[in-house]
Amino acid sequence: MSRIGKKPVTYPAGVTVSLNGQSVTVKGPKGELTIEVHPSMRVQLDEGGSSLTVVRPNDLRENRALHGLTRSLLQNMVSGVTTLFERRLTIVGVGYNASLAGNKLSLQVGYANTIVLEVPPGVSCEVPAPTSVIVRSPDKQAAGQFAANVRRVRPPEPYKGKGIRYENEHIRRKSGKAFGSK
Repeated sequence: MSRIGKKPVTYPAGVTVSLNGQSVTVKGPKGELTIEVHPSMRVQLDEGGSSLTVVRPNDLRENRALHGLTRSLLQNMVSGVTTLFERRLTIVGVGYNASLAGNKLSLQVGYANTIVLEVPPGVSCEVPAPTSVIVRSPDKQAAGQFAANVRRVRPPEPYKGKGIRYENEHIRRKSGKAFGSK
């Protein structure tokens, strides 16, 4: 029994939701998002005009999974157009830094060349300090994917902890070689 799927998705007054067949569009002060809902799921707009509900046709395993997934995606869309999703990255290492020029993020993280990543549309990137990157977007998946792409350039290594990591990410450190005399 999907407990998440049964909950209605409520949205505030500044957000408008429109249904067009299986397509759901959410507009808000921070942006506009559209999703194509799975054909077996049905999205209903309540009469009051302040909430959405997702209805599944039967209790098959796939439909139960899609029920909760669809509701979570719709909830993320509503919260994304009201408050942007944000991922913070920290760059650790001597001489490692980031800079932003237009929509291109330049990373100097120990390679001979500078790695340049283009910020995708719908995602905003900010570099408040040379060792800090903030990725914001109304689309949770887009913000997380771009942050993962930035982290993939130089993932943190376990010996010295150098690399690009998420803020508040804990890196398990290894001791390395133990030097001693026999």
